[in-house]
Amino acid sequence: MAKGYLIVNVYSGSIANPVKNAAVTVSKNGVDLITGTTNENGQTDLITLDTVNKELSEYEQYETRPYETYDVSVDSLGLTKTKIEGVQIFDGVTSIQNIYLTSIDENNEEDISEITPNTLWCNYPPYIPSENDGEGEITPLVLREVLIPENIVVHDGIPSNSTAANYMVPFIEYVKNVASSEIYSTWPTETIKANVLAIISFTLNRIYTEWYQSKGYNFTITSTTTYDQKYTRNGTIFEPISKVVDEIFTNYIRSGIRIEPLLAHYKSNTSEAGYLSQWGSKELGDKGYDSLEILKYYYGNNINIYEAETTQSYPYSFTSTLKEGDCNNDVYILQNTLNYIRGSFPGIPMIENPSGEYDRSTVNAVKTFQSVFNLSLTGSVDYQTWYAISYIFIAVSKMTNSIYS
Repeated sequence: MAKGYLIVNVYSGSIANPVKNAAVTVSKNGVDLITGTTNENGQTDLITLDTVNKELSEYEQYETRPYETYDVSVDSLGLTKTKIEGVQIFDGVTSIQNIYLTSIDENNEEDISEITPNTLWCNYPPYIPSENDGEGEITPLVLREVLIPENIVVHDGIPSNSTAANYMVPFIEYVKNVASSEIYSTWPTETIKANVLAIISFTLNRIYTEWYQSKGYNFTITSTTTYDQKYTRNGTIFEPISKVVDEIFTNYIRSGIRIEPLLAHYKSNTSEAGYLSQWGSKELGDKGYDSLEILKYYYGNNINIYEAETTQSYPYSFTSTLKEGDCNNDVYILQNTLNYIRGSFPGIPMIENPSGEYDRSTVNAVKTFQSVFNLSLTGSVDYQTWYAISYIFIAVSKMTNSIYS
């Protein structure tokens, strides 16, 4: 039997507030299989689970679902018991399930949600370009430049459904969620990159053109495949996809001299001009194509990759990778930032007497941070790690300010 892996992260309200000693139960068909508790960083140990063979996700087939599903329940004193059904496990892949608990309300009922199937496995309504691409009309270009926002608002339904919920979602988490819902994490890395770039570009086009706001809606994008991309509330994130997004989340596609990000369409399998074939991109990745070559194959040779600025307020700007042996003010700021984050994540070792020297205690603190947030365990601070540190620093700062304001 093939094996996959699961890490459960438990938070109260936001990522800045991990829950220690939460009881986590993994079950299937109503039978409890594994029980455990979260550590001081709100994280379980790596859980090994049975799943189906990886080969089932490497070619287009509809006979056997290419991943196994389990239910995960979390219980913690003073917080609402929560159950996520349909957590997805692929062969050889680590699944990351973030669970956000809320305070117990007067009804004190269990909060249950279900993760819907991947779009490559289940039939979802097709995209309707005539309604969503502005054909025959001028798209209002409201923003002056392409920016990566801190958060976007996702409408969990079709635009006209006023009863559907709106969710404020961090941009980077939105991209990870959509990619984990739209493609398979077992695919070649360059294929994953190509698809992630298409997802980012589609999203940034919606943001840049203020597509929905210009029509009077109070959200950025919808969760439906008819209008946009598949966003899955409480969806499982897969480590290979998460690491790619961490690396390239500020990159996007542009076509020719056009300023706006490409509204990068894609389908599971298609020869339609202007659409990326997801299964076709997998075949090209298998043949050794890199991500840009894959994108040009489908979107044409006049496209290229650009980098956007972010609107996130960093404690300081990333300049270069920080590593053991470095000694400068950037290291000093890094050390103090990690010590501040440690207030919410006490499993990160304290860096005693920060001096600006990247010593072994700094390496250990960085590695622990990378482990908690599913980054490559290098002990060095590259762009991906620094963005994650910045994101968590800001989240912890906001929580702290709300407590004392």
